[in-house]
Amino acid sequence: MSGNDGLSAEDIARTVGETMYRKDTAAQHIGITLKEIAPGRAVMTMRVSEYMLNGHHICHGGYIFTLADTAFAYACNSYNQNTVAQAAQINFIQPTPLNTLLTATATEIARTGRTGLYDITVHDENRETVAFFRGNSHTIKGQMIPGLNEREKE
Repeated sequence: MSGNDGLSAEDIARTVGETMYRKDTAAQHIGITLKEIAPGRAVMTMRVSEYMLNGHHICHGGYIFTLADTAFAYACNSYNQNTVAQAAQINFIQPTPLNTLLTATATEIARTGRTGLYDITVHDENRETVAFFRGNSHTIKGQMIPGLNEREKE
């Protein structure tokens, strides 16, 4: 809490992240977990399961994209302003075998007006880079938790 008993930006990000995760059945279904969140930043993990493997017996790129996209979503919504993806691209760097623990770290690069730019790096437990993802966000009307930001000003 800040000195005036209002919510700090970190408190808002944490509350939004926890609220988003409770509603995020897609992330929960494939085992994505939220590890850290701060304004403009999120860290999420996912372990590669058998059902995620493609015909080459490596993690299907769609699951890696989903992990990176989820970290992107949490980072750009961390201000409690409803924000959606406008565009995203991914570059796969190396294959990912079964049981690998993947970590996606999303970092805000720029945020101006209603648009944002985020870089997400996905790495394995050996800190080897698996993929680079870049997402463009667009802020829309509303808040994840209506009125939460008002408590910041109290």
